[in-house]
Amino acid sequence: MSFTAASKTWTFFEDQWHEGNVPIMGPRTHAAWLCSMVFDGARAFEGVTPDLELHCARVNESAKKMFLKPMVSPETWVKLAQEGVARFDKGAALYIRPMYWAEKEGPWVQAHDPESTCWCLCIYEAPMRQPKGFSITLSPYRRPTLETMPVDAKAGCLYPNNSRALFHAHARGFDNAIVCDVLGNVAELATSNIFMAKGGVVYTPIPNGTFLAGITRQRVIGLLRDAGVTVIEKVLTYQEFELADEIFSTGNYSKVVPVTRIDGQLLQPGTTYTKARELYWSFAHSASAIHA
Repeated sequence: MSFTAASKTWTFFEDQWHEGNVPIMGPRTHAAWLCSMVFDGARAFEGVTPDLELHCARVNESAKKMFLKPMVSPETWVKLAQEGVARFDKGAALYIRPMYWAEKEGPWVQAHDPESTCWCLCIYEAPMRQPKGFSITLSPYRRPTLETMPVDAKAGCLYPNNSRALFHAHARGFDNAIVCDVLGNVAELATSNIFMAKGGVVYTPIPNGTFLAGITRQRVIGLLRDAGVTVIEKVLTYQEFELADEIFSTGNYSKVVPVTRIDGQLLQPGTTYTKARELYWSFAHSASAIHA
């Protein structure tokens, strides 16, 4: 069996850097078969690493919520990330992924042993997607609640449901999908947070405990408000998105990207999206962002 070769990768594990796609989880590793794993994702592009410290702090919070032991300080994560970024060509677009996972099961097997927590920092080349826009539809799958899944953590066990939404959307000829909460209100896209604009006002789903209010999402909200744009967090329906003037997404992997079709309705990247992207890019290259 052959697999597509991974892009250039460096991983810090067990006190040293390893080059390539190094296997660090065996078949008996608890995380590999019972998904006791959390991660976060920061970006390095054009020589900057915006909000790196916030992502490093969040992975530690996610670990606590999954009963793992976060033994790496945010400051150490940041220092290691900067060391790792320096191993790549200057200005390369990179994904920075700090991770914690459990190696061993506890006495009841399904629950892991917190004392067996392991960690690594994986950094790899991941070109930024061009903001050409993408199409969306409504997913039949829903976001879980905090009582049913660890939605307050960036946990690996949440992502198979996102994959189901993507497979369903792709089978219908769409790139991505809006996923609702259990009440049928819009939560987010299968891969990122979502915004809409109507009459010059920006709207985004209010955090309700079913999705992570992303770091890039919060950054864009703040930048737009500082620029005088009204941003309202509220309960939103899919029908409201169908009537929007503009729709765009925010996420760490692709940052700020426009939606150009929702079901059969074509959309153009508008002035609100353009302002949001320009403001974010200006921030990312300012003194406020941590430089690689």
